[in-house]
Amino acid sequence: MAVSMLSADFSDLNKSISLVKDAADVLHLDIMDGNFVPHITFGPLVVKAVRSISDLPLEVHLMISHPAEFVDDFVKAGADRISFHAEVTMHLGEVLGLINRFDCKSGVAISPQTHASRLFEYLDLIDYVQVMAVMPGFFGQEIIPETLHKIMEIKQEADEQGRYIEVEVDGGVNDDNLDKVLQAGADMVVVGSPIFTAHDPVQAALEIRRKLDKL
Repeated sequence: MAVSMLSADFSDLNKSISLVKDAADVLHLDIMDGNFVPHITFGPLVVKAVRSISDLPLEVHLMISHPAEFVDDFVKAGADRISFHAEVTMHLGEVLGLINRFDCKSGVAISPQTHASRLFEYLDLIDYVQVMAVMPGFFGQEIIPETLHKIMEIKQEADEQGRYIEVEVDGGVNDDNLDKVLQAGADMVVVGSPIFTAHDPVQAALEIRRKLDKL
């Protein structure tokens, strides 16, 4: 489980992280630039702050128009995993090459309208694929069920190429649809608001953790 920090209380990051540290495998940080997506969130300084108070792996999701310009900054800030969107560049291999220069896992995110086949020629450079189950940059959306078929498409192609690719589902995942997402073949799920908006965030995080461990 990658816990999205977008819904966390940024006035007390230490407390927010303490609520999920026993349930999370990864802390997920959404970087939005107001260009590729309409909202602006935060940059390397916040990632560096999170790194200073947590030993959990940090996953940086670049929802920005020019990812190549910022890979170095986020690696230096402490990112362990960096994904960027296939829709922002025709040169996926170049951006993946930049990430792969560092001791950092490389990921590519695909929006609902993007076919899984867009990635197939680059699988030898990719550690994980982030399947967006909602439109990137918009909050409070319900999962788009039709996006889940991409999980098996990616895994089948990876098998044919003799590769293992981790597939992560991001957007709209909650306790009600978690079973369906995992049954579709997801290796990792991004969950945020169902945890941080719950009456008891610790219990909410642990409940999802228990469900993941059973399946």
